[in-house]
Amino acid sequence: MFGHVEPFAGDPILSLNDSFKADPRAEKVNLSIGVYTDEKGRIPVLGSVRSAYERIGFAERPYLPMEGHPGYREGVQKLVFGGGHPARAEKRIATIQTIGGTGAVGIAADFLAKHTPGRTVLVSDPTWENHHGLFQRAGFRTTTYPYWDRANRSVDFTGMVRALEAAEAGSIVILQPVCHNPTGVDLSEEQQTAVTDVLVAKGHIVVFDMAYQGFGTSIEADAAFVRRFAERASCLVANSFSKNFSLYGERCGGLSIVCRDADEAERVLGQLKLAVRRSYSSPPMTGGLLVATVLGDDTLRARWIAEVDGMRTRMDAMRRLLAERIRALSNEVDVDFLLSQRGMFSFTGLSEQQVRDMREKDGVYLVGSGRMCVAGLNADNVPKVAESFVAASQA
Repeated sequence: MFGHVEPFAGDPILSLNDSFKADPRAEKVNLSIGVYTDEKGRIPVLGSVRSAYERIGFAERPYLPMEGHPGYREGVQKLVFGGGHPARAEKRIATIQTIGGTGAVGIAADFLAKHTPGRTVLVSDPTWENHHGLFQRAGFRTTTYPYWDRANRSVDFTGMVRALEAAEAGSIVILQPVCHNPTGVDLSEEQQTAVTDVLVAKGHIVVFDMAYQGFGTSIEADAAFVRRFAERASCLVANSFSKNFSLYGERCGGLSIVCRDADEAERVLGQLKLAVRRSYSSPPMTGGLLVATVLGDDTLRARWIAEVDGMRTRMDAMRRLLAERIRALSNEVDVDFLLSQRGMFSFTGLSEQQVRDMREKDGVYLVGSGRMCVAGLNADNVPKVAESFVAASQA
């Protein structure tokens, strides 16, 4: 019956992670998958989350509502939009708890496919590959807008604006507001304003995918683009707690839709609940309780923000340390990009062959595109990574 089914080639990043696990070399370094690890190479359990776990205990675990835990949803809105945002005050935001950030984008795609079908979806070039996959699964045609200026390792702002202006009015545009994956380069505030002007003028439907809030500048500053845009127009915002809560396996995310008024928000929430019911019925309880407990308690929330600040500070320090080590080895290798990019990732500019050489010769794993997860760096492995990077760059 299923003899015609084609084999799955595997996700390129997850498959690379499997290859890393199978590599017998003791000094191997995993800079491929987007997971934050501490100085000892371990995924940290945040103190704020541990305290929340002790509070929730082992009580009964009934099904959550389709839209998720009410405290979780309230926490998402305050975190993403700020407590005093006018859209919140006017009850114009429909928010649901989702299965990770991927689930949030997936439900956004399903919702838009039902209510705004036939649009073209524009995603950045390059982007997280699932942006294409999730919207294509929902029946959309996806295309790209320029984003990465390879020569200057910066944003191709002119190309981006031209593409958004040329796109058919009412197209769907996916934006990463902070810590762009995979490039690590973001729009400046001035550029954000100019892009917003174009998006609003063209009536484009904007989907913000914010997976790394807190890893750029701060929890509050990283949400500024989303908050300013939501003051001017409706939009969809997907967010994730995998990274900034270090809750990878709990699959905690959220989807918020900013609407015209409270009545529209109520109807949109109903349709989001239906989309969830037709997909996975309801989100998981334990992860939702952990996030709701931390975000709903002033002491735990402050502790969590300090822990996120610590993770961001460590990643910034690793960027500087790697740049220093590379410069000490060679003055011919440009490392300025390491310091100008931010978040978990750096787009190194290395070719696929150079990345393969680093993996095969030195056991240093980067994604084939040249994306490096700086969250996997630590004081012990930076010297090895620097040597491998210089050797590959000069080969």
